[in-house]
Amino acid sequence: MPTLLIADDSMFQRFQAAKVAKEAGFDVIEAKDGADCLTQARTAHPEAVLLDLNMPDPGGLAVLEVLSRELPAVQVVIVTADIQETTRRRCLELGAAGFVNKPVEPAALAQVLRELL
Repeated sequence: MPTLLIADDSMFQRFQAAKVAKEAGFDVIEAKDGADCLTQARTAHPEAVLLDLNMPDPGGLAVLEVLSRELPAVQVVIVTADIQETTRRRCLELGAAGFVNKPVEPAALAQVLRELL
């Protein structure tokens, strides 16, 4: 089974995303902030990361920059409530594989995850 790292400072959002991801066929690991996300990614080498842009220590965009350098094969899906066009472009430049809006709709997340497989 492919592994998905869910990085979000909201425990509720992680729980909801994990439920959908498991149903879509992923093993799931979780990170509560940017530092935890980078540690987990470097250790577990997941196939994909579901990355909240607005989380602390460091923020999602900084995490994406590091992931794109250190683990370029990892597919990263950005999760955000609101994204400016310049931020969206920067995420795409850094290799983001997709975007999911918050609040996360289970059907939309399931579709994005199926596309990653």
